[in-house]
Amino acid sequence: MKASDLFVKALEAEHVHYVFGIPGEENLDLLESLRTSSIKLILTRHEQGAGFMAATYGRLTGKAGVCLATLGPGATNFVTAAAYAQLGGMPMLMITGQKPIKVSKQGHFQIVDVVDMMRPLTKYTRQIVSADNIPARVREACRRAEEERPGATHLELPEDIAHDDTDAILIKASYHRRPIADDKAVHHAAEAIRAARHPLLMIGAAANRKLCSKMLREFVDRTGIPFFTTQMGKGVLDEAHPLWLGNAALSDGDFVHRAIEHADCIINVGHDVIEKPPFFMRRGVRTVIHVNFASAEVDTVYFPQIEVIGDIANSVWRLKESLAPQSHWDFAYFSRVRQHLEQHLAQGKDDGRWPIYPQRLVADVRRVVPDNGIVCLDNGMYKIWFARYYRCREPNTLLLDNALATMGAGLPSAIAAKIVHPQRKVIAVAGDGGFMMNSQELETAVRLKLDLVVLVLRDDAYGMIKWKQANMKFPNFGMDMGNPDFVAYAQSYGAHGHRPGSCAEFAPLLRKCLDTPGVHLIDVPIDYSDNDRILNREIRELSAKL
Repeated sequence: MKASDLFVKALEAEHVHYVFGIPGEENLDLLESLRTSSIKLILTRHEQGAGFMAATYGRLTGKAGVCLATLGPGATNFVTAAAYAQLGGMPMLMITGQKPIKVSKQGHFQIVDVVDMMRPLTKYTRQIVSADNIPARVREACRRAEEERPGATHLELPEDIAHDDTDAILIKASYHRRPIADDKAVHHAAEAIRAARHPLLMIGAAANRKLCSKMLREFVDRTGIPFFTTQMGKGVLDEAHPLWLGNAALSDGDFVHRAIEHADCIINVGHDVIEKPPFFMRRGVRTVIHVNFASAEVDTVYFPQIEVIGDIANSVWRLKESLAPQSHWDFAYFSRVRQHLEQHLAQGKDDGRWPIYPQRLVADVRRVVPDNGIVCLDNGMYKIWFARYYRCREPNTLLLDNALATMGAGLPSAIAAKIVHPQRKVIAVAGDGGFMMNSQELETAVRLKLDLVVLVLRDDAYGMIKWKQANMKFPNFGMDMGNPDFVAYAQSYGAHGHRPGSCAEFAPLLRKCLDTPGVHLIDVPIDYSDNDRILNREIRELSAKL
């Protein structure tokens, strides 16, 4: 068998259904093997977009999303996507081509050491130097990508190796179960929770697994312990739950941070220090219990006193079975926090000013998008507003990146989400700056005949940095920019462009776009002028009164 055929059969054995990317001449054998396979090639307009799509595919399915590029500039364009998947814990396999390694024909033209380049950005990176090694390399790359903690892997397939013949046979995935936590560790954690007066549950990104969600729901319902989430933990539990205390969207001073300050024991399920800290630990203030697949990475703001290491769902189930509500538990303060939070979150949801205010935007999106609809955020000022104000009713219905926090991922992520869940409503939300970084993928969405809505929030600036600049008392400099006519821009790709003229028009237009086939772009001017008042002064002043 030709090596490239064996490579594709190895991918099929790993249940790969899509490969996202842009092939080059060094990939032509592999491309021909893909043509006659069950795997669908999703041709993109940029390798970075392909990488974001593959990472999001992995995030939603738990299986390695696969992306393909040629050598040199194609491979280097994967760097940001590799970091996105690696820091975000998303299973992804990158495949890159290379010049022949047995006989050089073109010197060092286009050659960079891609394997070494990928080493600090991946869990596993290898050049395939023999066709006989293909089954082992593909199996290991997928296994590493998918095992906890998930992340990015990379394989380089040189042109001459891809063309070789081999009689190697595929390696099937082994049967395995994740290790479970030690009984004494579970007992020690349960004792600490039982002894606490104000226990509090925190849910992080690693808890965003189907079985974890079920076990956490049972844990909360059985014990009555209130909970909050990190940004990437949103949706693990229904945020309409009466014990939800909010999301750690701000660094400090929010209502949820008052609850954290009051807690004497925090059960920290699935937190990763790669995500922006949801709270800052101080010595001797409270007990922090780390429940995760792997031990805690100790940091100056995170050094848990108790660790329960093993399969998270199993650990949460065993803790639940060990606990019952205690008569000395006191959640009265947490109830007040919840009451004040609800009052604050309700403000601005019907604000009629135009350009639209963030609170109204998020409220309208929530009113229109069904509970299982998927909102894919790029990175910008609006991410804080969505993290705080958007109520997730189901897991993985607000996809945001609080690890690498890269711009340019919103639209590619939405494309992947729609491919994974074609029957669900999917919206990409991007600022004008982030949208333009991968806006060319509109053509990909149109070509694939996807039903997709893209909200472009236009403030004609890099709004997040402009806000930070103002917070630090620097003068406004270097953040303002111009934009194309987004409606005409969308239409030039064959998409539908829309520009509402008022708040009253926005929600009905969004609903119509979601219900109308095709790719729709909505140009929404947004007013961030109240960022400082609401997110800095008002929240801190109101929460301090608690």
